[in-house]
Amino acid sequence: MGIYLTGIAWVVGAAAVAGFVGYLVRRFGWDEGRPDNNDAAGQVFTIVGGLHAVMVAFILISLFDSASAAREGSYHEADSLVATVWAADSLGTEVKDEVRKLSKEYISTVEQKEWPQMAGDKESVPETGWAQLDQLRKAVDKAPTDDDWVRERKAEASAQLWQVYEARQERLNAVEGGKVGGVVWFALILGSLISVLLPNLFGGTRLAAHLVIVSTLAGTVTLLLFAIYQLQNPFGGGVGIPPDAFTSALARIS
Repeated sequence: MGIYLTGIAWVVGAAAVAGFVGYLVRRFGWDEGRPDNNDAAGQVFTIVGGLHAVMVAFILISLFDSASAAREGSYHEADSLVATVWAADSLGTEVKDEVRKLSKEYISTVEQKEWPQMAGDKESVPETGWAQLDQLRKAVDKAPTDDDWVRERKAEASAQLWQVYEARQERLNAVEGGKVGGVVWFALILGSLISVLLPNLFGGTRLAAHLVIVSTLAGTVTLLLFAIYQLQNPFGGGVGIPPDAFTSALARIS
């Protein structure tokens, strides 16, 4: 089932359950002609709903920012790798060929092995990528330093390779670091239930209008929770950042 159909199923299911609960409350447990406690219930709903809305908004903004940072980080990693290759072109034929070969192998590892695992929420990826970067470092280190130009290009290649190291670590951290913790999920779900159930305390509205209100509220809250769930992993779920940066990098160094 696609992500959109899954989201619609979540929203419709929550709205149906909330509407059914609201019907039971008004049908068997509440006189719709008694709006006596509307003021008190309204004040409580305002406080609870406001706090819950702030928490949901904060989490969504944080996840959006994390996804944007992960996308930019993938391009930074790929661009730094290209810059490493270009700097190594001045370090002699042997070093140049080895750096290009290892860079292509690294990109292949990232695209074909690491990316599917990151999209699948796997916390660890094969150590192949780290080993290939270490081989790249050794290939740059063995370049001769007989003149100032070569020393400058070697320093540039080493600096760019370090940028690849850092960007790679941030990319791997984004898979696990963006997940919402269990305590936060508990607060989100419990706050959502309270926010949806509180309108059942209001009296005075017609039954049909009441069912529309609680169903709409439940569907909207569920939609936001579904968005949070999908945005936890920027490389999978609703975001699904593709490895386009590395595909473009491979084309440039080839």
